[in-house]
Amino acid sequence: MNTEAPKGIAILGAGAVGQLIGHQLARSGIIPTLLGRDYRPLKAPFRFVSLNGEETQQEFGSADSGNIDLLIVTVKAYQVMDALQPLLPTLSRDCHLLLLHNGLGPHEALIPHLDGRCLTLGTTSQGALRLGKHQLKQTGSGLTQFGHCSGPAIAPGLKAALLSAIPGSGWVEAILPALWQKLAVNACINPLTAIHGVCNGELADDEFQSTIAAVLSELVEVAKTQGIELQEDSLSARVYEVIRLTAANRSSMRQDVDHKRKTEIDAINGYLVSIGNRHSIATPANKALVDAIHALEQRV
Repeated sequence: MNTEAPKGIAILGAGAVGQLIGHQLARSGIIPTLLGRDYRPLKAPFRFVSLNGEETQQEFGSADSGNIDLLIVTVKAYQVMDALQPLLPTLSRDCHLLLLHNGLGPHEALIPHLDGRCLTLGTTSQGALRLGKHQLKQTGSGLTQFGHCSGPAIAPGLKAALLSAIPGSGWVEAILPALWQKLAVNACINPLTAIHGVCNGELADDEFQSTIAAVLSELVEVAKTQGIELQEDSLSARVYEVIRLTAANRSSMRQDVDHKRKTEIDAINGYLVSIGNRHSIATPANKALVDAIHALEQRV
């Protein structure tokens, strides 16, 4: 079994999460390639401010797509398929892919196009804020989880590189239940903060409790159709704990709405509505949030 260190890691998506993972890999001694919208390596110096205020500057690599061992995909959920389809034919058959985005759904569309390649899924609660196109500030530590989804098992060297580079990271044998738990948090916090223009902590107010409870109740029922057993009480406790711990944060969906960008609502609450429709499960609370976000997206 090959346990060598990876020869090439590339990150597709130069947003906050992509840059953060890139800097963390570089600090561990592995210089990844950061790919732009045209799939060309981004060579400009990238500045990074760590949690302790230390500022560094990093230039990323220039690996050819055919020499990439691991492609970490950090684009928005709705961009995954369009971003990957032109790139997949140029990747080695041994290239492993890792999806790291909010919500669920893109992996289901992607698997038929992988031609047997390994697919790993991940989630992170680390916080980062882009101060400029090439400048990033980490705003919070958090838990990062990875796990196998389809195809061959990830090479030991790749797994070791990820886990050693990213603080607070771990490998999860059953990644989908972990992603559903993250989905529950996002389904409550993201749309409500975006619709009401509030920071996360304000969702602890009484006026939001009935909506949060309804969203989670529907999510638990929908998850059962996918073989995922979740407990509503524990999910609720987790949601309110995240609300408390991230009280001053503006959610990613609120930031998207504030900047008039397309949101990931269809991969979060919209994913629940879609599966609910497929199995004749009513999801009115989630549907109302989807409709409200879509209305905000259509504003000029």
